[in-house]
Amino acid sequence: MQALLNAILVGLIAKGLVLLISLITNLSFYGQFSFEERGPAGHHLGWVVVLVPVIGSLIVGVMARFGSKAIRGHGIPEAMENIILNESRIPPVITLLKPLSAAISIGTGGPFGAEGPIIATGGALGSFTGQVIHISSAERKVLLAAGACAGMSAIFGSPLAAILLAIELLLFEFSPRSVIPVALSCIAGAGMHLLMFGNDPVFAMPPIPAVSDMALVTYVLMGAAIGVVAALVSRSVYWVEDMFEHLPVHWMWWPAIGAVAVGVIGYFAPHTMGVGYDNIRTLLTGEVTLALMLSLCVLKYLSWVISLGSGTSGGTLAPLFTIGGALGAMMGVAVLQLFPGSGINLATAALIGMAAMFAGASRALLTAIVFALETTGQPHGLLPLIGACTTAYFVSFFLMKGSIMTEKIRRRGIHAPEEYIPDVMQQINAAMVAVQPELSLKDTFTVAQVNILLDNHAYYQQHLLVTDADGRFAGYFDRQRLPAADENMAIAQLVSRTAPFLLPNDDINMVAQMLEKYQLSVLAIIEGNQLKGMVTAAAIMHTYSERQLASARYHSAFFGNTRLLRLMARGKRLLVR
Repeated sequence: MQALLNAILVGLIAKGLVLLISLITNLSFYGQFSFEERGPAGHHLGWVVVLVPVIGSLIVGVMARFGSKAIRGHGIPEAMENIILNESRIPPVITLLKPLSAAISIGTGGPFGAEGPIIATGGALGSFTGQVIHISSAERKVLLAAGACAGMSAIFGSPLAAILLAIELLLFEFSPRSVIPVALSCIAGAGMHLLMFGNDPVFAMPPIPAVSDMALVTYVLMGAAIGVVAALVSRSVYWVEDMFEHLPVHWMWWPAIGAVAVGVIGYFAPHTMGVGYDNIRTLLTGEVTLALMLSLCVLKYLSWVISLGSGTSGGTLAPLFTIGGALGAMMGVAVLQLFPGSGINLATAALIGMAAMFAGASRALLTAIVFALETTGQPHGLLPLIGACTTAYFVSFFLMKGSIMTEKIRRRGIHAPEEYIPDVMQQINAAMVAVQPELSLKDTFTVAQVNILLDNHAYYQQHLLVTDADGRFAGYFDRQRLPAADENMAIAQLVSRTAPFLLPNDDINMVAQMLEKYQLSVLAIIEGNQLKGMVTAAAIMHTYSERQLASARYHSAFFGNTRLLRLMARGKRLLVR
């Protein structure tokens, strides 16, 4: 219920953000108090346009300096960082400052999309409500992801892509407890999109033809080339950030410095400024001049990467789609010139370019494919999207350790999960790690007899299993009690009354919890009142290590021997501990 309420609020915030961006754009570039949606490209400011993004970025820098530094950045990496490092706690002030700062940045010409700030705002709202109602960090993570992805769904009307975004980039899990609230939230966000923005696809385009075999192969190869560019784009963002880190001025001034590049580029190429959703729609028509393609691919990239690297507030999805769409269209033109019989379509080339760029840069493969389908409504685009996005993802994976979303936290030594696999510990039960007791005692033994047995056997566990005359489990004997006990005393008087035991099908997570709770070095496995074996911490670690090494061997053909050796070394460290 809380996730649904948050989604409705996020939908209202999304509409408010779009209106605010339009208002600031009209005030900044046209001197009009109007909520009409239009970009900066039609301004008549002349060279004065260079100053507009600088003024906006100065305001954003002041807001970050005296409001909250967390408003800097493009939304999703910051949400990931809070989930992994801060138990999904986001300062409540972000709910107000993030959309306001983004509206100022974008409205004054910043080359960003509205989706990143609204994702960050939705996540902040989910985190805030999670802190107010005092729930666990795991539940708060779900609310954060639900709010963030409801924002994406509200902006683009793409609920399925938003759900996949949560799974691939925010939740790091796939389970009913997390997916159901997120799905409901994204559906509510999509409903708010229908109410606030209408039911037409956000990036409506003319119908594209069904793909031929030759064209499909061409799109796949184009995806591989775009994957190379996507890795370079991701690296360049953080390279620019590093360059700003070396400036001898306070970071509050960095956005204004970056905005100089935005203004200068915007003076020569006005279409590079602002949200740029209209640029994406233009590219998807397939009727774009080569000059505009170059402008949106090269100049938009330079404007965006410098501005984003300076630490201002804005999104990455729309710029990546614009840059990728222009690159795909240019590659399509080149292919048609060199191979007229390839059968490719320029609109499809732009579509696969924008999706493949996002897939390669963000490593959100399924999100990129489904998002392109939902926002364009082109069923014939499915095959080329799958082929191009997969190859872009594949190539980018080998060229860059992290992604544009994870590189920031990776540099801090925190690695976001790369694989979604079942918990190894849930796949192992007590019977799989059972060992036969090296030494067991009868409850009729005396302390003297136990001392003799221990002197003659190499038994290293603190606790020994005790059975009665019929082989039924009687409890645990703590060998630390031996020195103070009377040698003629029967150990039945010293057996612990707390005698937890395991059944053969109990999973290892439960076993580990019991070992910790009862502070025992061994746990007995009982079947039909008879002692069938025992479990030790060393046996659990050995089995876990074997499973991990088997998985490493399986993946070694894909990841290479280096990864295998690294995992093997990690498994050895686990055994030593």
